[in-house]
Amino acid sequence: MHAPSTRKTLLALTLAAAFGGFAAIAIRAGLEQPANAEPAAPATVPAISALPSAVAGQPLPSLAPMLEKVTPAVVSVRTRQVVRVSPFGNDPFFRRMFPELTQQQLNQSLGSGVIIDAANGYVLTNHHVIEGADDVTVTLADGRTVKAEFVGSDPDTDVALMQIHADNLTAIPLADSDALRVGDFVVAVGNPFGVGQTVTSGIVSAVGRSNVPGVGFQNFIQTDASINPGNSGGALVNLAGELVGINTASFNPRGSMAGNIGLGFAIPSDLAASVMRQLANGGVVRRGTLGVETQDVDERIAKSLGLDVARGAAVTRVYADSAAEKAGLEPGDVIVGANGQRIDDGETLRNFQGLQAPDAKVTLDVRRAGKPLQLSATLREQPRALDGATLDPRLAGARFAELPEAARRRGISGVLVEEVARGSRAERNGLRQGDVVVAASSGGFGDLPSFRASVGDDPQSLVLRILRGNSQGTLPMR
Repeated sequence: MHAPSTRKTLLALTLAAAFGGFAAIAIRAGLEQPANAEPAAPATVPAISALPSAVAGQPLPSLAPMLEKVTPAVVSVRTRQVVRVSPFGNDPFFRRMFPELTQQQLNQSLGSGVIIDAANGYVLTNHHVIEGADDVTVTLADGRTVKAEFVGSDPDTDVALMQIHADNLTAIPLADSDALRVGDFVVAVGNPFGVGQTVTSGIVSAVGRSNVPGVGFQNFIQTDASINPGNSGGALVNLAGELVGINTASFNPRGSMAGNIGLGFAIPSDLAASVMRQLANGGVVRRGTLGVETQDVDERIAKSLGLDVARGAAVTRVYADSAAEKAGLEPGDVIVGANGQRIDDGETLRNFQGLQAPDAKVTLDVRRAGKPLQLSATLREQPRALDGATLDPRLAGARFAELPEAARRRGISGVLVEEVARGSRAERNGLRQGDVVVAASSGGFGDLPSFRASVGDDPQSLVLRILRGNSQGTLPMR
């Protein structure tokens, strides 16, 4: 008499078991970084009672058939890095005085990767998984271990591309990550804590996340599927077994003892694939830019510009021969939207530009004198680096680059001294590789174009304010 009701109850409970209730696993505090290598001995997994294959003649839902196709494309990534350590730390004087006290130390870490092109042996992972590695090996799902070759990486989106040479590889098909909706079921596959290939499931909690602290250009998929140390670079797939994202980080402000709190982040497959294509075709990623300087809109600026709401990026300078100039942007304009995406401040606009390719078409929602205006722009390539000699003779021998976006999100502003030639004028003036130029007597700046505009007029006196490590100081350029 109660059979139909009982069957419905059992099926409801089964579905809940299939997609709910994740085991609480301790994760590291804050954003996930590459896990330290663990001993390679296989982990012992406790036995779990098996569910029946059917209830009242109805088969139970299972992810197993889909995962049988997906898991061969997810690999374990092991990196090795030889570093020299000294009891005197990084002090160059004492390291030279007592070289016999400097010892080599082997650092190892574990992560995950995804085969996305079986013919070419291309494997996607996170930049932070392979950063600084001297040697990278990949262990396939069938147990084979092969050496991986570095193709290229993009720190600002945390995407890296490797290549392996092996037979019978399985690639995972790509989904359109733009079609993801909040509430869609997703499955994370990776190698957490080095215990071996592991699967967790959950739903899409949010899309388009761009407010994760300490990370570069962002357009994350947020999920409550467990993403733990070692999962970095692994696959986030939909129920059709298609790649929707590359797992990159978990966030836990309460620390590692709090366990999984359902804040995992993945790079959308559309973005990862775009970066991959550029890395495969040259090893570097090119980005588009409008060519403007902006200021965040506060209550005072909003009132002076006739705005109802204090939000947006107020244009303070338009560079000559830039995409912004050609589109008709003017100082005093306030950008409040781009391609339908809300722009709340200068950081949001910078993040939007950082995810665009050169020549990308952009529709800008602007407020001019308080009135709405829509402008169309075609982005131009963002300069990657500038030679000091092209800016000012006193900087000859130095090469300047944009700061990593993660550094900007930590509140650092300026340009990076990427390289200083030995014996050059820049070296004699005291510049060192790794310095950050945060200010100059010639004027303020926040990036390469504004740095070029600041020092490009050959000022009579040029003094740079430098951040070196945790210390700041000034260097007069002679």
